[in-house]
Amino acid sequence: MRIGLFGGSFDPPHEGHALASHLALTRLRLDRVWWLVSPGNPLKNTSGLPSLAARMAAAREVARDPRIVVTNVEAQIGARYTADTLRFLHRRCPGVRFVWIMGADNLLQFHRWRRWEEILRTTPIAVIDRPGATLRAACAKAALRFPAARLNEQAAPLLASARPPAFVYLHGPRDPSSSTALRRKAGRP
Repeated sequence: MRIGLFGGSFDPPHEGHALASHLALTRLRLDRVWWLVSPGNPLKNTSGLPSLAARMAAAREVARDPRIVVTNVEAQIGARYTADTLRFLHRRCPGVRFVWIMGADNLLQFHRWRRWEEILRTTPIAVIDRPGATLRAACAKAALRFPAARLNEQAAPLLASARPPAFVYLHGPRDPSSSTALRRKAGRP
């Protein structure tokens, strides 16, 4: 089983999340993508964050694909950080090939994540191109720290089986939707 893990607050979920998931499913030849709707984000102000149940319900409406599974696994296991979630999943599901999915905009600040190098050393990463981040993502601290880990985009189907550290940039249709912009439009922080 090859499963992509797409984590975030999904506040709110939008078509860009679904588009990125479909791109990953197709190009990485994944069986499933799990949306890991987080209880909160340690790097963001979570005041006014809708309930986990409300965000999960909204995410299910956007996902609309049986291969995309909306989960609250981080809340269930009490994980606050991605590295802890990945450690749990690798132990719990030893036969599964996991791939972490992130937008190129997130790669730019990935070095701020707790134990980000551990994440890179334990789980292959697919970086999905995002408007405004295409050229800057190649200069992200994580990309510069692990230059030999980058696979050619044509090798994307091999990523789930690659030995970490390994990452690939995926280019394809892009959606300009942004949770930050959608919150601002709704008058929320």
